[in-house]
Amino acid sequence: MVAENQFGEIVGFADVGKERSGDYPDIGGEVYSIYILEAYQGQGIGKMLMQAISNELLSRNIQSMLVWVLKENQSSGFYGNLGGTVIDEKYITIAGKQIPELAYKWSDVSSLLK
Repeated sequence: MVAENQFGEIVGFADVGKERSGDYPDIGGEVYSIYILEAYQGQGIGKMLMQAISNELLSRNIQSMLVWVLKENQSSGFYGNLGGTVIDEKYITIAGKQIPELAYKWSDVSSLLK
């Protein structure tokens, strides 16, 4: 999915599908990536992309989802503000450094459509 500005330029995107790890049997979907250009952040585009993600998952009969986000990412609070609940934390290695990552879960993705 992509978000465009009034000139048809892509200013954000999101990618979603089935939960990949298999570690969360009660969660069907996963947001693989979501990104919005900094100049367009704080304008509701992220929420619209999350709603589009929810609609896509519901069309696939998937009711729940999660997203992994770097704990240090200043945008991580965005997911909590949308009703996501932290359910797990793990560490990934980037450039030889251990970085914490949080998993936010939505048990009912239709809650994002309200």
